[in-house]
Amino acid sequence: MKKLLLFVLIFAGLTGFKHGNTRTITGTVYSKDDGLPLPGVSVTAPGTQIGAITNDQGKFTIKVPEAANNLAFAFVGYNRKTVKLGKTDTLTVYLETNAKQLNEVVVVGYGSVQGQDYSGYVSASAPAEKQTLSRHFSQTQDKSYKTVVTKRDDDDESYAGITENAFTTVKNAPLSTFSVDVDAASYSNVRRFINQGQMPPADAVRIEEMINYFHYNLPAPTDGGPVAIHTELSAAPWNTKHRLLRIGLKAKTIDAQKLPPSNLVFLIDVSGSMFQDNKLPLVKSSMKMLVEQLRPQDRVAIVAYAGNAGLVLPATSGDKKSTINDAIESLAAGGSTAGGEGLKLAYKIARENFMVKGNNRIVMCTDGDFNVGPSSDGDMEQLITKERDSKVAISIMGFGMGNYKDSKMETLADKGNGNYAYIDNITEAHKALVSEFGGTLFTIAKDVKLQVEFNPAKVQAYRLLGYEDRMLAKEDFNNDKKDAGDMGLGHTVTALYEIVPAGIKDDYAGSVDPLKYQKALPVSVDRSSDEMMTIKFRYKDPDSATSKLSQVSIKDNPKALEATSVDFRFAAAVAEFGMLLRGSQFKQQSTYVQAISLAKGAKGNDEEGYRSEFIRLAESAKSMANELASK
Repeated sequence: MKKLLLFVLIFAGLTGFKHGNTRTITGTVYSKDDGLPLPGVSVTAPGTQIGAITNDQGKFTIKVPEAANNLAFAFVGYNRKTVKLGKTDTLTVYLETNAKQLNEVVVVGYGSVQGQDYSGYVSASAPAEKQTLSRHFSQTQDKSYKTVVTKRDDDDESYAGITENAFTTVKNAPLSTFSVDVDAASYSNVRRFINQGQMPPADAVRIEEMINYFHYNLPAPTDGGPVAIHTELSAAPWNTKHRLLRIGLKAKTIDAQKLPPSNLVFLIDVSGSMFQDNKLPLVKSSMKMLVEQLRPQDRVAIVAYAGNAGLVLPATSGDKKSTINDAIESLAAGGSTAGGEGLKLAYKIARENFMVKGNNRIVMCTDGDFNVGPSSDGDMEQLITKERDSKVAISIMGFGMGNYKDSKMETLADKGNGNYAYIDNITEAHKALVSEFGGTLFTIAKDVKLQVEFNPAKVQAYRLLGYEDRMLAKEDFNNDKKDAGDMGLGHTVTALYEIVPAGIKDDYAGSVDPLKYQKALPVSVDRSSDEMMTIKFRYKDPDSATSKLSQVSIKDNPKALEATSVDFRFAAAVAEFGMLLRGSQFKQQSTYVQAISLAKGAKGNDEEGYRSEFIRLAESAKSMANELASK
């Protein structure tokens, strides 16, 4: 008995010793090529399950056992590095790039089931209380698990084709009309390609989403309205004979305590293709970040889908974070992908818990690879258009690579009164779900449209950069039944027009032969006006069916490029970079060197490091482009 007591005391003492003897290591990770900090780097202690991720400034903090000898650093597109721990608790680490294209083998797990395919909803290894979160699943799930080996194939990604906006003559079309777009998925997806040593497909590059990824310092509205309009005019960096107009919209912000209650449905893809580390595991971490932002008045339900869709967690108060997080953690990947069924069930649950004065929204996490039931982009557009009448909005969070279906998720967001973000690492998840929480989840103005009327006495031709899938007919501007994009709390939206001034001779104004059967009527032009254009802005309050109108006129009084704001110059640099990545026929004198130089001079107060990261990406793309040109 004494020996047993002595053994227990010794074990307790050792246990206490192990728990108490840890050390905290902090540091910063940089790219060796350019010396810029690297966000999103995985930091792990080999032989343990302890890990951390570098923040937007490349900094990390990790607690490791006293006996730990090394830390390992890994980031896509860079060589893995192991650093030996010495006496210092502060590290500075430099990672070397590796442009070798990734073609690894990924192990995908899935549950084998009997009867209907319910695999992938709840982990077979989860505690019993987690496995019974949904009786719908537990009745038929078989506990045996298999693994299959699949080769990642980047050619299986799909992107909607883009036909670039061309120059339009003011004589033939004085009005340009489009819907706003607050999505930013294209930029983080482009970043993923470049970080893994590849140039992105041209159709993956949506210039407006790249520009709108960044925060711009625009004044909030002061007239009581939800959105303020700001403009700037200068020369286009890639063709100084042309003008570049920036239209900036800034949505108001509201104190977090005054936000309406939220009725949220997390719609999570748990099919076999979500097994990879940058898919379902990253989804879980991302959703837990969102859960931390919830209040007692908020409610969350969880719907998961693989071969079928089911309710994993009924609507639960936002203060029951442990219950919600347990439900999230219980999910496991496996089976086919009935995305359409998942959407239908999520909308049904959202309607059943609808808050009349609240924020009703689905947060969908998926790689978009639907393969059971309605699955085409057209099917999704038809389904989502029907469901949006429910007044339930949708936020699409895209994850993963290889079989990523960008076109499908863009359709869901565009047609479903929603927004779309691509989450490639935990830092991006923090940006979308914590830093930009209000903009992601709370609509402040809906059906937001812009219409620009150009004065033919001042403007010969114009071109809107990006927004190709957001163009509207001129009649749609005054049609309140025509759906358009929404803006969330604190959102900024930037649109750039390249303008050919009247009297400039170049190849972009265009001309056509005189008509044979109609005689051209003379156009009466008011040459006494010094206005270059008038911008009309139309929107609806979130609970209204009737739009409101405001407008502003712009004079032909451009600033010198160096006298413009840092935001103007940075947005222009991003647009120039986007045209180069797309191989745009309108890039004119654009160069990587010019875009990088412009961005370096317009970093401004880059507290979060996103602009520095852009410069690093542009320099990497320049190197790859030079290498491709030399072959």
